[in-house]
Amino acid sequence: MTDTPTATSTPTGGGWTPSDRELERRAVRRRLRLRSLSVATGLVVLVLVALGVALTSSPGWPNVRELFFSWEHAKAVFPDVLDGFWLNVRLFLVCEVVILALGLLVALARVARSPYLAPLRVLAVVYTDLLRGVPTLLLVLMLGFGIPALGLQGVPISGTFWAGVALVLSYSAYVAEVFRAGIDSIHPSQVASAEALGLSRPQALRYVVVPQAVRRVVPPLLNDFVSLQKDTALVSAVAVFDAVFAARDYAAYNFNYTPYVVVAAFFVVLTVPLARLTDWLQRRWLARERAGQL
Repeated sequence: MTDTPTATSTPTGGGWTPSDRELERRAVRRRLRLRSLSVATGLVVLVLVALGVALTSSPGWPNVRELFFSWEHAKAVFPDVLDGFWLNVRLFLVCEVVILALGLLVALARVARSPYLAPLRVLAVVYTDLLRGVPTLLLVLMLGFGIPALGLQGVPISGTFWAGVALVLSYSAYVAEVFRAGIDSIHPSQVASAEALGLSRPQALRYVVVPQAVRRVVPPLLNDFVSLQKDTALVSAVAVFDAVFAARDYAAYNFNYTPYVVVAAFFVVLTVPLARLTDWLQRRWLARERAGQL
């Protein structure tokens, strides 16, 4: 009877190398993954080609191509859309920082247990319930037009400023609930252990609970910020000259909708990498959780 390779590893030169049987298994798995990827890619290409043929062969395609995919109009509107899009990007970056800070403060207020902080807890609950219930577009309209109309001394009248405030208020309510879910997901034994070491509850939250909770909620937070990047387009509703406003202005004068496609392409180029980063972080977090590292 001949010997067969085993699945155990053998030491060579002070290190460990896989056995022949394990190398065979890895090769089979690679072939299976490659075959699955080839089949999936082929099917996706086939579906896209079929959709493209169906679209371009439809009777109204020439009119649609001229109205939505005109290269001349795209080149003409590109500089204005680019200038406006930088405003969307700046608004997104500033609002993101403020939303993170405000959302965490609201979440901490909701999980506070001291009876002296009961009014703060009630205020945090009302804040999240109210602002999550009001559509973001309505909040942008009310603040963008309403606050400047009051004529208050020392209060900014910039539509961009108040549109940004509306985005911060709306999204901080959602982010607060994400942070609160992360805090509640930390096992109570973590707090008990911290208190056994002499830490007060605020110290346990600061040094033990919140750092773990933040790491857990990074993927859903990134999902919220993907939505925030798209919702910066809502500021055009209060006459802020962003990318959408530039496209709408051009389309109204030239009776062509290609600028909207150009704006959509700008947002897709920015949000798709962020979405892929979110997916990668989710897979990484899940792998670490299954490995018992979280």
